[in-house]
Amino acid sequence: MKTDINKLRELIRYHERKYYIDDQPEITDAAFDALMRQLEELEKASADDIPSDSPTQRVGGGVALGSRIPHRSPMLSLDNTFGKDELLDFGKRVQRILEDEPVEYVAELKIDGLGVSLLYENGVLVRGLTRGDGEFGEDVSGNLRTIRAVPLRLISTDDNPVPPVLEVRGEVFIPKHLLDDINVQREAAGESPFANPRNAAAGSVRTQNSNVTAKRPLDIFIYSLNYVEGLEVQTHTEALVKLKGFGFKCNPYTELQNSLEDVFIYYNQWVEKREEIPYEVDGIVVKVNDISQQRELGSTAKSPRWATSYKFPAHQTITTIEKIEVQVGRTGVLTPVAILKPVKLAGATITHATLHNEQEIRNKDIRIGDTIVLERAGDVIPKINDVLKEKRTGDEIVFQFPDVCPTCDTPVQRSETEVAVRCVNAGCSAQLKRRIAHYASRNSLEIEGLGPATVNQLVNNDLVQDVADLYTLKVEEVGKLERMGPGLTHNLLHQIEHSKQASAAKLLVGLSIFHVGETVAEVLMDHFLSIDALSQANAEAIEVIPGIGPQIAESVATFFAQNRPLIEKLKAVGLKCFTEEVVKTPQVLEDPFFSGKTFVVTGSLPDMTRTEASTQIKARGGKVTSSVTGKTDYLIAGEGAGSKYDKAVELGVEILTAEAFFEHLGEN
Repeated sequence: MKTDINKLRELIRYHERKYYIDDQPEITDAAFDALMRQLEELEKASADDIPSDSPTQRVGGGVALGSRIPHRSPMLSLDNTFGKDELLDFGKRVQRILEDEPVEYVAELKIDGLGVSLLYENGVLVRGLTRGDGEFGEDVSGNLRTIRAVPLRLISTDDNPVPPVLEVRGEVFIPKHLLDDINVQREAAGESPFANPRNAAAGSVRTQNSNVTAKRPLDIFIYSLNYVEGLEVQTHTEALVKLKGFGFKCNPYTELQNSLEDVFIYYNQWVEKREEIPYEVDGIVVKVNDISQQRELGSTAKSPRWATSYKFPAHQTITTIEKIEVQVGRTGVLTPVAILKPVKLAGATITHATLHNEQEIRNKDIRIGDTIVLERAGDVIPKINDVLKEKRTGDEIVFQFPDVCPTCDTPVQRSETEVAVRCVNAGCSAQLKRRIAHYASRNSLEIEGLGPATVNQLVNNDLVQDVADLYTLKVEEVGKLERMGPGLTHNLLHQIEHSKQASAAKLLVGLSIFHVGETVAEVLMDHFLSIDALSQANAEAIEVIPGIGPQIAESVATFFAQNRPLIEKLKAVGLKCFTEEVVKTPQVLEDPFFSGKTFVVTGSLPDMTRTEASTQIKARGGKVTSSVTGKTDYLIAGEGAGSKYDKAVELGVEILTAEAFFEHLGEN
């Protein structure tokens, strides 16, 4: 039986490659499904353990997101060029470093999706990570396994043996024409639609249920060999040939060019044909082909010097403004939104465009009924680029910005110091809905399933008056909401309960404090260590933190002074960040190396977080700031040190490696 099972697995892998990678299916879908059912039955009857690379093991249910794992080699981001002159400048820099050696370039389409890395050991997929910050990625292995174009086991031949370890990079994407189908399904389930194919791909890969991911039409192109042991290649094109031989799906439109002039021809061809491409492409990538030249060119802290992206011009189209609505944000800011005659642009149907604020409407003289030029900059954010006033008929209507909140009728507040117009009613239901949606978002507490449609029902049915009420929701209450069957109800309440494990910084972001995003939240928690300590601090005590100005300090202090009942409710429901033991700053030690000196910590340190390193410095009498200036005494540079490293070099600030820093800690 074991031989039969292994032969059947190989047969299914072959047909997966023919269908999902080569696009040359040899059997019908029904025949393929029959093979899969046969394999499942054989594996069920066998006493042997099912190997992880079996075709039946692509979907595995729950996925634990959040763990950060280092890439074998950093996934650096690319510098962008936006015109021919900028790309020629890139070529001049390459020639200057290489001292005018002959250079071949590889030109390839820049897929607008989600960058990932895939690690294989002895030919078997062991891990898949998002790009993350380039040094560390989020483990999404379970979800990436569901993508049929991702090989679970590589093809190894005598002519092209698979090396013992290799890590590849790729771009996960969803074909443009399938986005509308996905959004119809999401809206039917009470979820908000994806804005574009890239968001759809990212959201599908980062969901906590691989069964959901498996239902999405995800695809992938592998575009580089990131790390390898036991294999030498001389050029990027040679590496791609090897990868295709191993069974990876690579983009068929990658071409070797003898000069940048040839690259321009390639670029212009695809600018003309970009609408014909079935997936989102926002430019091309230009790479030096020779690997030894790549090594000689090297990289900055953020980007390789041997590659760049050459962006396509922004997508533009013409449509009309049917009406203007005003939305109320989570901090009370009123934002005008243009409701457009639906139009296809860059792979998505666009129906709305932000008008930013009252002043923007006046400055551009935007009116209801106007014909406008709509632009999608970077193929992501739609904006009104121009008003075609010559097309006006006289029927256009000048928009009057409201003097009261469109939701609660409270008089709005205008300020001489900012353009924003605000609703100052803290009980405004529109603000509450936005705050709860923000609280549940990815950058906050990541409550999957709590989308705008569900939030609207919770608020409209008076089930929640603040974010703390989410934790007291009952099964019977949620189950009565529209489209909330037993399965969705159970999953939502499970996700809400799981969010109690969030860090203090995540909670701080989720509280919708004006001026407090991820970076500010981390800085605040690095200093105060607990929400309780921060909530008791006045503006003066907050403002002393490096990088925190008076406006942020006043905003934070005011929020906690006005929202003590909310904080107490959150504490009572058992959020981990209130109940976990706070790491206390050790008693200050006498250490002449650290005492009285100013340090900046950047990059990843082995066996110690930056917060822990800062605590150790402060414990020895040193001061830690977030930015490098002429007053900085030392920069502690870990792996992946970025612009702060460059700034330190520019200012002549002494740089300590992680090893040197640890030596000074050990001397005390």
